Formats: sequence, structure tokens, C-alpha cells
Amino acid sequence: MLRALLLTLSVVAIVHAELCKPDAQNAFKVRISIKTALGDNAYAWDANEEYLFKAMVAFAMRRYSSKSTTQISNVLLCNVTDRVSFWFVVTDSSKNVTTVPGSEVEAAIRMNRNRINSAFLLSDKTLQFLKITSTLSPPVEPSTPVWLIVFGVVLCLIVAGIVFLIVSGIQKHKKKNKESTERENLEEKVEVTLENGIPCEALDLKTGRINGVFAADDERFTSL
Repeated sequence: MLRALLLTLSVVAIVHAELCKPDAQNAFKVRISIKTALGDNAYAWDANEEYLFKAMVAFAMRRYSSKSTTQISNVLLCNVTDRVSFWFVVTDSSKNVTTVPGSEVEAAIRMNRNRINSAFLLSDKTLQFLKITSTLSPPVEPSTPVWLIVFGVVLCLIVAGIVFLIVSGIQKHKKKNKESTERENLEEKVEVTLENGIPCEALDLKTGRINGVFAADDERFTSL
């Protein structure tokens, strides 16, 4: 009985070794840069991290298909290096001697990429599935509707235009009144009348004006 069990385990190990190897069918290579992502807070990649990775892949497969019965044991890792890189495959839970098609594994990984990244505190750039393209983050929807933002901008422009027209109109009106007042003052100072067709300065009724001709004659006579 024990011999049969050991023989079975050996066969399974050999089969798994054939299923998980570099460039094998439905196999994916993973490259992880923990030091680059976390710096001094980087953690060591060990058997516990490998177990977590298998669990996350199994979770992704089960979540991708509600009927999936994928277990952690169905996720195989091989060729693990210190830097850290490795290959993995997902075996068929019903047969355990064949692998799940790579297209299904890729779809499951893409659908749950953010959850997998979060589990290891990494991103698409530091947790790379080399044959699986990076997923784009969903667009962030603004809390305020776009139409309301556009309406607010247009309304502000209209209000600003109305204020500008009012202010410019007031300034023009003040300037016009000022120019009119200055013109009237100037006309009062230099008011000229026409006498016999000859322009003459207006006579100051209070002080009068001395005729220069008679003034010259008065100077020739001395007062008594």
C-alpha cells in the first residue's frame, strides 16, 4: 500500500514537472521586483509568499468562473530564482494531469489583477506577468457631472462679460462727462465775441478794460 502511494506520488511529481517548465504549453512567466517597489520595506520571497501567490491565482480562477473548482494544489510553480522570477501553470482540477488553457488563465489574471497586486503591495510594473498585458485602471468619474461643470464655466463667462460691459459703460460715461465739463470751462475762459466782424475778448463788467490808446495819452499829462 505504501509502495503504491509512493509510486503514485512519484508519477504525479513527474507529470507536474513536465507540465510546469519554461515555455511549456499554457505556462506563464512571472517577474517580481520587491526591492524596487518597496525599498527598505521590501520583504523576502519565501515559501509563504509562494503559497500566497498560488492562493491568489486559485482565487482568480474561481472568481473568473463560478463553476470552477480550482484548488491551491492546482497551481504549480517551477524554476524559481532568487531575483525573483518563476513559471506557473494551472492544472485541470478534474484530471490534474492537463493544464487549463492559457486563454482562461490570462482572462482570470486580467480580471483580478488589482487584487493580486494588492496582496503583494506591488503594481503592474513590479509584478509582471510577461505574457499577459497590463490592465488599465478604470477611469475615475468626477463627483460632479460633466454637464454641470460645463454649465458653470459658461455661466461664469456670461456673468464676467456682463460685468465688463457695465464697468466699461460707466467708465465711458464718466469720461464723456469729464470731457464735456472741461470743454465748457475752457469756453468760458477764452470766450470771444465778434464786433464789426472783428473778434474781441469779452468785456469784464466788473473791472472794465482800459483802452490802450487813451492810456498812452493820459501818460503825457502830469497830474496837478
